[in-house]
Order: sequence, then structure tokens, then C-alpha cells
Amino acid sequence: MFYREAGQFKTSYGSDMAVFPLREDRIGIAAILLVAFLVLPVFGSDFLLNVVMVPFLVFALAAIGLNILVGYTGLLSLGTAGFMGVGAYGCYKLTGAFPGVNVLVWILVSGLFSSGVGVAFGLPSLRIKGFYLAVATLAAQFFLSWCFTRLPWLVNYNVSGAIEVPTRTLFGLPVTGPNAAPATRYLVTLSVVTLLTTVASNLVHGRVGRSWMAVRDMDIAAELIGIRLLPTKLLAFAVSSYICGVAGALMVFLWYGSAEPEVFGIDQSFLLLFMVIIGGLGSILGSFFGAALIYLLPIGLRALFPAVGLTVAPSTVEHVTFMGVGALIILFLILEPHGLARLWQTAKQKLRVWPFPY
Repeated sequence: MFYREAGQFKTSYGSDMAVFPLREDRIGIAAILLVAFLVLPVFGSDFLLNVVMVPFLVFALAAIGLNILVGYTGLLSLGTAGFMGVGAYGCYKLTGAFPGVNVLVWILVSGLFSSGVGVAFGLPSLRIKGFYLAVATLAAQFFLSWCFTRLPWLVNYNVSGAIEVPTRTLFGLPVTGPNAAPATRYLVTLSVVTLLTTVASNLVHGRVGRSWMAVRDMDIAAELIGIRLLPTKLLAFAVSSYICGVAGALMVFLWYGSAEPEVFGIDQSFLLLFMVIIGGLGSILGSFFGAALIYLLPIGLRALFPAVGLTVAPSTVEHVTFMGVGALIILFLILEPHGLARLWQTAKQKLRVWPFPY
């Protein structure tokens, strides 16, 4: 009886199409944000914040960016890691050229470089789609990886060839660099992810999102009803690449602290695609589910084996993780193609009609 919409009346189209139309959903999101912003920074350990929460938020944000392109617009992309790299290298160049500007500003601005690169590589999407578009984005991945490795200008001619994040402060507190506190990094990452998630959620629930989904379902019919295909697809590439670029900047500046070009390799692109598939195509919430499952699974296995008295090498855990992720992908494609997000929707629907049969 605690999850019913009885007595909650909608008096406008806007309230009916709200992101969270039920009062219970709004209360639940408020409680989650309250715990995330107030409880975890105070009571969470350094391991929880540095190793679990910050990477989870970064991967969830990157998965949201990819989901906009793949799940909402139906444009398959295998170059996500490359776009993340553009954001990371762009932020590094900006912080070096303008050291007096707040690093949070450059993290948000760096996504614009990724957005421009994404639009450039999204131009062929009007003529090709499906497997051929995947090959085009794969070419973008290889080209960007080559640039990260072969252009020393991107790392200010650093001999190591890697990004070395300098110390930057926000309101007098170190945010990046070795002196930054885990709680500070976590709160900055959480704030950026919350902001961009809110923007993405409002986009997909509005006119732009409906245009993307119309193109995904049948692009010819969408064009016949007045949707311009090229601007719509390029906008999807731009928004997706922007979010992925910001996620790449967060990954390097607030998680790793330094990064080599291999961080933005093809393996990272496939990992993010798996997160979207398992979490649920066309679902913002599914991006968080997929990131939590795939990233937290190895951490859970490392803690599970010693708890049951088994001594397992880290390499074995990694192999078991690969096999488990592969099995999960196959199972979800067969049993529930819409991923964990659909299972969550089904559970909520059962709560809304309980105890009556569904």
C-alpha cells in the first residue's frame, strides 16, 4: 500500500510527463541524494570513496552518455573511450594554459571538445547505420588513440607521455593532485554527475528525447512527420560526446590522478557498451545499474572469496569477472533484452497492484 498513486492528480501535461510523476519516487530520490551528499562523505571510509564511489559515478556518467546515443537514438558507437580521452586531454591542456581558472570550470568545458569531435565523426550517420556506423565509430576510436599516443603536444611534451594532474583548489580545498581529500573528490564528482544526469533526464523526457526515440524506432517515419534526421542525429552525437568527455576528465583528474593513452583504449569502449546493455538500453537509471554491476562485481568477488575461506589470485578473479560479465550479457539478451532497468520497472509495477495478481 506504500507505493500507490491514489490521490495524486495531474492537472497539466507537464506534471503528467514529469521525470518523477509519483510522490514516492521523488521522496526516494531525495533520500538517496541526502545519503550520497551528507552521510557517505562523513561516515564513508577512504576506500569506499576513492575505490568504489568515485569510479562508479564516473562509469555511470559515461554510460549515460553512451546510452543517449545507443539506447535513445539507436546509433551504435564503439568510440566512447576515445571521446572520453578527448575530454581528459582537453581539460589537461586548459588547466595548463589557464592555471588561475577553477578546475571545475575546465572539467565542464572540456566536454565541448569531445562534443565537437563527436559531431565530426557523426556526420556519416545520415548515410550509414547499424554495423557500418559501428565500424565508423571504431575508426574514430583508433584514430583518437593514435593521436593520444603520437602527439606529444597533448601532454605538453611530457617525457613520460602521460597526463600528470596538477594540484588545483576549490574554495581553498585541494580538489586534484595528491593532497586532495577523498571526500572532496567524491563530492565534486557527485555534484557534476548529479547535474549532468538531471540535464540528460530532462532532455530525454522532452521534445528532443522524443525526436531521438522516433529516429531510433523508424527513421523514415520520423522524417515523414517532420523530424530532420541529420540535426537530430548530430545533436545526439554532440550531447553523448559531451557527457563522455566530462566523464573522461573526471576519471583522470578526480580518480586516477594521472593517465596514459592506454586508459582510453578499445577495451574501455566495450566495457561501457556492456554496462549499457546489461543496465538497459534507453534508460538513465539503467546506466547506473549497469555501472554498479560490472564495476562492483570484481570488488565483490575479491571480498567474497576470502569470506568463504578461499584463497584466489587477483588474476583468477579477473578471469571469473570476464566470464561472469559475458554470461550476464548472453542471459540478458535472451531473457530480458531491456536489462536491469526493465526488471526494476516490473518490480515497481507489481508493488503498485499488490496484493492483486499482475
